[in-house]
Amino acid sequence: MFSSSSALEMEIFQYIDAHQSDFIKDLKEWVAVESDSVQPHLRKEVMQMMTLAADKLATLGATVNLANLGSQELPDGQVLPLPPVILGELGKDPQKPTVCFYGHVDVQPAKKEDGWDTDPYTLTEINGNLYGRGATDNKGPVLAWINAVETFRALKLAMPVNFKFVIEGMEEAGSLGLEKLLEEENQRFFSDVDYIVISDNLWLSNKKPALTYGSRGNACFCVEVECGSKDLHSGTFGGIIHEPLLDLIALLDSLVDSTGCIQIPGIYDSVAALTDEERKLYESIEFDLEEHTKNCGVKKFLYGTKEEILLHLWRYPSLSIHGIEGAFHEPGIKTVIPAKVIGKFSIRQVPNMDLSVVKKQVVEHLEGVFSKRNSPNKLKVSMPLGVKPWLADFNDLLYKAARRAVKTVFGEDPDFTRDGSTIPVARMFQTVTQKSVMMLPIGAADAGEHSQNEKISRHNYIEGTKLFAAFFLEISKLHQNLHETSHTETIN
Repeated sequence: MFSSSSALEMEIFQYIDAHQSDFIKDLKEWVAVESDSVQPHLRKEVMQMMTLAADKLATLGATVNLANLGSQELPDGQVLPLPPVILGELGKDPQKPTVCFYGHVDVQPAKKEDGWDTDPYTLTEINGNLYGRGATDNKGPVLAWINAVETFRALKLAMPVNFKFVIEGMEEAGSLGLEKLLEEENQRFFSDVDYIVISDNLWLSNKKPALTYGSRGNACFCVEVECGSKDLHSGTFGGIIHEPLLDLIALLDSLVDSTGCIQIPGIYDSVAALTDEERKLYESIEFDLEEHTKNCGVKKFLYGTKEEILLHLWRYPSLSIHGIEGAFHEPGIKTVIPAKVIGKFSIRQVPNMDLSVVKKQVVEHLEGVFSKRNSPNKLKVSMPLGVKPWLADFNDLLYKAARRAVKTVFGEDPDFTRDGSTIPVARMFQTVTQKSVMMLPIGAADAGEHSQNEKISRHNYIEGTKLFAAFFLEISKLHQNLHETSHTETIN
């Protein structure tokens, strides 16, 4: 399995194998903390989790600073303290590259009665899988990175790189205050950072490792139609007024056709053309169409080939309708004409699409459709949320190092994937720091993040730890080569 490994890597991997039970014990301790950042009454547990993580870094010998983010006011007026962000630092050798790792230790809500087979806050091993809330998102990967660093220390090996850590406790609640902190620390904490690594997503398959180099953005829209100040009886007014819900359904129906193609004029104009190099990446990707169809419980997809599906999931925009507020939706019949209804939809946008242009195109399209209906009702279109897409260069040094590390540990090349969903933190780090950012997942596709029975397999947790250790060695080598080459060129 480790045919391409050096004696040094063998020593590191053997140590990691020998200390599996310690690493799992650490994860059990972390999973036991109900650090749910979404529910206000559990904020104390999130604070406790931040202390636990800070202490863990301190035992590595890292200097740890808990950056205060102030407080958060809830809609009900309650004021809660925001958990601090951990800024950790280990090593300051100017001859070595500095790698900054981002992770989070807060989790999504979970209750046994929601359909978990085990207690979500008791890490339980069944058939080689470690079940528990946060096991894969994101406590497992954070600990795997720390354990990889700890391995070098335990074996008294020189650290191949300088380490920095950014660990937060509000990711699941929108990373409140993080961007402002990054901006404030850009000239200080991040000034000597060369590379940023995030391990907060999953592989595309259950078996084959992946490196992620992009994600779609998200523009969320509300379209509101109002006819008057109160709901009306359909027996008294049905057939003589312009009903808001009929207007709204016509508007929503105009957005996308039955093949999934968005009907808003100009929406595809700025989508980047597909290069041959990128198209080749799609050919080698491991993606089981049948398994994917089964996983999501649908009969068939809009497209019949792996390449078409992945292209439409990753690098073309999509439009989804999410719901209607104000319409009657309880069981039974209520013969009412609602006075005001709000349709909700979103567009997952891709690189080169400008949010302000997308908003303008959507508003103009909906206003055009509405005007043709000659309705006296009031139309209001808004975009309450807009997050830009993220794209990295998969030929970057970071990706070369990670690719070699994957080959060393797993014996095969990784899939190069993009993510159909939105990963605001990758974009945030790239925009603020202007450094190379990479997503290096260790969880398999079936890990169930945010879902019942979330897990990380023992195999992925331990091999993931080895992957991070091998990556430290590879990025150190490649960085040194790059600098020696540029130094020689300068002399010449």
